[in-house]
This record gives sequence, C-alpha cells and structure tokens, in this order.
Amino acid sequence: MDQGNCSSLTKFILVGITNKFGMKMTLFTIFLFIYLINLLGNLGMVILIRMDSQLHTPMYFFLSNLSFCDLCYSTAVGPKMLVDIFGKDKSISFFGCTLQLFICCTFIDSECILLAVMAFDRYKAISDPLLYTAHMSSRLCSLLVAAVYLMGMADAVIHTTLTFRLCFCGSNEIDHFFCDIPPILLLSCSDTQINELAIFTIFGFIELSTISGVLVSYCYIILFILMIRSAEGRCKALSTCTSHLTAVAIFQGTMLFMYFQPSASYSLEQDKMTSLFYTLVIPTLNPLIYSLRNKDVKVSIEKLKNKRWF
Repeated sequence: MDQGNCSSLTKFILVGITNKFGMKMTLFTIFLFIYLINLLGNLGMVILIRMDSQLHTPMYFFLSNLSFCDLCYSTAVGPKMLVDIFGKDKSISFFGCTLQLFICCTFIDSECILLAVMAFDRYKAISDPLLYTAHMSSRLCSLLVAAVYLMGMADAVIHTTLTFRLCFCGSNEIDHFFCDIPPILLLSCSDTQINELAIFTIFGFIELSTISGVLVSYCYIILFILMIRSAEGRCKALSTCTSHLTAVAIFQGTMLFMYFQPSASYSLEQDKMTSLFYTLVIPTLNPLIYSLRNKDVKVSIEKLKNKRWF
C-alpha cells in the first residue's frame, strides 16, 4: 500500500449500539444500571478487602486484583458508550481511541491470566492447607500479579501498535460502541493479515495456556478432594472453588466465542452484543458471584454495616 494515500486521521466516529431513537432510552437505562452496579460491586470489593484484615490472604489479594481489572476495562468503555447513546458528537480522538484499545487489551488479557493464577492458588490452598500461607507468601503473590499485568501490557502494546500503524484512507466511522480491533481493521485499506495472525496467535496462546493451567489445577484439586474422607470436608473444599469455576466458565466461554468463531459467521451486530456482555455484564457478575457465595465477604460486609460512619 502506498503510504502517500493514507489519510492522517485525527479522530474516529463511534456509530454506537443503535440509531433507533425508540430504543435509546431503554438501552441507556439498562446499561446505566448495569454500570453503576458494576462500579459499586468492584470498587466495594477492592475497598472491603483493603480494609478488613481478615481478608488479607492470597485468595482475596487475587480477588481484589480481579475486581480492579473488571473496573478498569469496563470504565474505559462504559461511560463513553452511555454518553454516545444520546450525544450528537460521537467522535473520539485518535489518541483516545488508541488509549481505549490499550486499556481494554491490557486488563482483559490480565484478567484471563489472573483467573489461571487463582486456580493455582486454590490448588495450593486445598492440597496443603497447613502450609498454604507459607507457600503463597505476600512476595510471591505480588510477583505473580506483577507478571500478570506485565504480560497484559505486552500483549496490548503489540495489538495497539499493529492496529494503528495501518492506513485509513476511507471512512473514519467505527461501527461499534468502542475502539475494538475487528471493526477498526474493517476501516483499513492496508493488508491486515499480520494483525489477524497476531490476534489468532497471541490470543490463542493466552487462551490455550490459561485454560490448560486451570484444567491441570482442577484435576489435582479433584484428586485431593477425593482423598478427603468426610463428606463435609469434601463439600467444604469444593465450595471454595465453585465461585472461581463459575467466573472462569463465563469469561473464557465468552472470549472463545468472541475471537474464535468462524469468519464466515462473523457479523458486527453479533460482535456488539458479545462485546457488551464481556465489557459490562461480566464485570458486574464477578463481584456478585464471589460475594453472594462467600461467607467471609458477607461477614465483612456485616462488620462494615455496624460501623457508625458506614
């Protein structure tokens, strides 16, 4: 492609979810409610774990980082999407689009890897509960989380660089509600084979390695649970994993459907619906999954309720 034919775009136009006026108020109300619950749940989870010393364990340290990831990428998308539903100016600057894509890639990939780390944490807790805190020291947990964010940022740098090095010599309207890679690639007049290969290779490696890590961890967990003699002990051990398994199934299932569906069946409308689910709905579900099924979190919330300032 002749680089001289490339237009120097300064902004993109986000088409949004729908142009039907009758649906806008309904969608705005629904998504505003979802985003507020998401904000309250994830921010509340981070603050709760930070404040209650009884929750200063490896499991809740990872859970607070999971909530932080949910909060970051949903906030990168949610407010802009809500404003654009009724806003006349749906533009986003070239830098703003780049930043939005970078933040989403960083924290979505980080969450994917973090879920695998949390599976390893559950394995250590069940296989050797007496030495759990010694094995999963605060230093090791901090190093694991730092590695998670570094890998997420490295992947985001690659995808963001490859996406915005392309030529855009036609329309600047992104048929989506945020700057996601597939709809941006559709605007390019450059060869996007490298981008598509990078998505398939890098994201495929992340998905394959993290899902394999989760499966291996839970195979060992099941073996240790079967070795527990009492039925009560087995149920108690298994109950500590159900919330995590639910979160993994919802998140990984959506990611696999999103990025590994056949190209022949790809549609932008379907892409929008799936993106809404993983950018707004899943971050809202995660704190509910962990808080509603977790006795320690319920006890901590009750303790906060009893404080006068609360």
